[in-house]
Amino acid sequence: MSRSDDRYNVKETEEKWQREWDERDSFRATEDPARQKYYVLEMFPYPSGRIHMGHVRNYTLGDVVARAKRAQGFNVLHPMGWDAFGLPAENAAIERGVHPGKWTRENIAAMREQFKPMGLSIDWSREISTCEPEYYRHEQKMFLDFLKAGLAYRKRSWVNWDPVENTVLANEQVIDGKGWRSGAAVERRELNQWFLKITHYADDLLAALDHLPRWPEKVRTMQANWIGKSEGARVFWELTAPVAGHDQTAIEVYTTRPDTLFGASFIALSPHHPLTKALADQTPGITDFVAECDRIGTSEEAIETAEKRGFDTGLRVRHPLDPDRTVPVWIANFVLMDYGTGAIFGCPGHDQRDMDFARKYGLPVTAVVAPRDADVAAFSRDLAETATEAYSDPGVAVNSGFLDGLETTEAKRAAIEKLESLGKGTGTVQFRLRDWGVSRQRYWGCPVPVIHCDACGIVPVPEDQLPVTLPEDVTFDKPGNPLDHHPTWKHVDCPTCGKAARRETDTFDTFFESSWYFARFADPKAETVGFGKDKAAYWLPVDQYIGGVEHAVLHLLYSRFFTRALRDCGYLDVAEPFEGLFTQGMINHETYKDQNGKWVEPGDVEKTADGGAKRISDGAPIVVGRSEKMSKSKKNTVDPTRIIDTYGADAARLFMLSDSPPDRDLDWSDSGIEGAWRYLNRLWRLVADSGVDLGAPGAAVGDSALVRQAHKTVAGVTDDLEGLRFNTAVAKIRELTNAIGDAVKDAAKADGAAVRFALETVVRLLNPMTPHITEELWARLGHGTILAETAWPKADPALLVEDTVTMAVQVNGKLRGTLDLPKDCPKDQAEAAALALPNVQQQLEGKAPRKVIVVPNKIVNIVA
Repeated sequence: MSRSDDRYNVKETEEKWQREWDERDSFRATEDPARQKYYVLEMFPYPSGRIHMGHVRNYTLGDVVARAKRAQGFNVLHPMGWDAFGLPAENAAIERGVHPGKWTRENIAAMREQFKPMGLSIDWSREISTCEPEYYRHEQKMFLDFLKAGLAYRKRSWVNWDPVENTVLANEQVIDGKGWRSGAAVERRELNQWFLKITHYADDLLAALDHLPRWPEKVRTMQANWIGKSEGARVFWELTAPVAGHDQTAIEVYTTRPDTLFGASFIALSPHHPLTKALADQTPGITDFVAECDRIGTSEEAIETAEKRGFDTGLRVRHPLDPDRTVPVWIANFVLMDYGTGAIFGCPGHDQRDMDFARKYGLPVTAVVAPRDADVAAFSRDLAETATEAYSDPGVAVNSGFLDGLETTEAKRAAIEKLESLGKGTGTVQFRLRDWGVSRQRYWGCPVPVIHCDACGIVPVPEDQLPVTLPEDVTFDKPGNPLDHHPTWKHVDCPTCGKAARRETDTFDTFFESSWYFARFADPKAETVGFGKDKAAYWLPVDQYIGGVEHAVLHLLYSRFFTRALRDCGYLDVAEPFEGLFTQGMINHETYKDQNGKWVEPGDVEKTADGGAKRISDGAPIVVGRSEKMSKSKKNTVDPTRIIDTYGADAARLFMLSDSPPDRDLDWSDSGIEGAWRYLNRLWRLVADSGVDLGAPGAAVGDSALVRQAHKTVAGVTDDLEGLRFNTAVAKIRELTNAIGDAVKDAAKADGAAVRFALETVVRLLNPMTPHITEELWARLGHGTILAETAWPKADPALLVEDTVTMAVQVNGKLRGTLDLPKDCPKDQAEAAALALPNVQQQLEGKAPRKVIVVPNKIVNIVA
């Protein structure tokens, strides 16, 4: 054993064991039908060039699972890759004058080198990068198969258009109605776009959420809300007069509240409804109003938060349930063409948006749903004349003819039945989910593999001509898509007729790459297909997926769609990509500002004795702000490389795991990382110089309190890791460490075999969390094997049974003390011990109790 002068050298130890794992190829995964597989995957990173503490937390969580499962006998796959396409690389090309590919690949190399010192048990032989042709050639083939199956199509669609950048922007890239980079007012434009038919699986995607018990409830709820299944009715409102250039005699409206039809005070059309277009040719002002609407953007958030604006067309329609009544037709800026039918009926009394619109334009407000037991006349009067908030809760129908008195649910059914009997509508189901627009007008993405021919139309690129690769010689000196500006790349002969044709210059949304990468990891070297079906069948689905909750909807929903589409095209036999999902919390840090209000980095701040803070560089006072998510803009980030260089990867990993539940936010603190470092050094000293003769490995161990606690710790930690309760697992290990510390205080009297067993238990349980120091300690404890190849400890059930119990002692129903007694001890023994307690004797005042009730192993109840 080592002596006290043998201090723990963190850098040397961590580098040593990383070399050892590499040389032994410890984490390479291969298919083995005889062993149960376990696939652990963290959401792969975008190669920005620097890892951050969020990466450290995310990959530490996954690594603990991977190492623990491997020790428990599973055949573990734990791969790594790079989500490498995207606008940041294109921005870098513009700002730095560097090719996006060069920038991206240099960043990947830099981040790989930053990840390696973390000691992650990753199979680097399976590394993938989505920007490489050997990856995206397969998604081009998948797209063509989707096209053949009717799951991909092209249509004209309204998009956010940045007039300065000359490109489509995702809704998330529109900030306050302006392009996130250019600052230009975003417009709506109608463009030909490629779509994937995610709505084809809407019902299945929703229903299957009930069969994902290992997903967080909040994520399943978010997906269910995004899919947005609603039952309602399509209602036909007959125009009172025909409209030139428009062949429809009625406006079709979808509603989830047919019970409120009698409260209708207007119809509102989308600015892009076919009737709006027909009216624009004959009604002055509509074209200008539509142009004004197009400056809002297309996101629901932008539309909902914009001021509600309308244009009265002068048209009227007949009420479907009361033909003697008509309501006006408006065009409104808050009605979306691609949801429902592009037209709504406004019921201001029971929809806040409609209420705001009605109050602005002086339209009537009628109460048609009232709270149970309400004074209907008074309620109706107040809602019509003075209310500024709509009543949107369920209730009973009022002022609604044949519906009056019916509960909301009953009124909906009755209204639909009436509409169908009159031929004025039909019950139907609607989804909020829309098909996924995958077209992007940019260079750094996967080219859409189709050719446009004037004679043949849209022609798929032949499979033997895949991949369609990006040209290297592009320039970024003009706004818009560099592929459009390239002099030769887009010009190609039609593979069908041989005539001059044009390549599609749109590239795929980067969510395309991340929607199937998990399957590529199953067979990353496959050449003819994206992955072998047999290998995918072995590894999929992912058993534990880990990542940020910010991806709870789009990425996860797109991946679920992609898996179903690949199944239906013959690639896979599974429908769900991720059997288990865990969303970790964010990492926060205090924020600091100087007296001028400028942000200051944590590395330049020192706390003062009076509880304040000063800037290290010049001693100026610093204002300490609240703890917030680490971000470059607020300069409250901590460099992982500096932390690992200072304290080591094990200390960083341990702090990430022990400070708070992993699904909650973690507040980074210097004291926290220092506490983790001190604990590891204490553990080192317990092994290196406890002063106890530990004997040799494998010696017989007797039954003692320390041995029993070690077995209970094994059982508890194993259960905690299964439930991803990493912080409580760490707490249990530290409790056992404290017990070892107590046991070795008198080294001469310590049971060496029991201390060895407990120390080995701590080292083995801690190994998935702090793999370097535990490997070194395991070796110093005399073992020839390495922990990365050592089985997980098992608890002896016989030693988990408590040999003592704590019993409460009550006098007249009030707790007066507790007793630690042998389990199942005789009642008279428990009674005598209870009566001997000083607090009990004081309550009895020397008198005999009237009654003593003993509940074995639980309580002694004394009646004085």
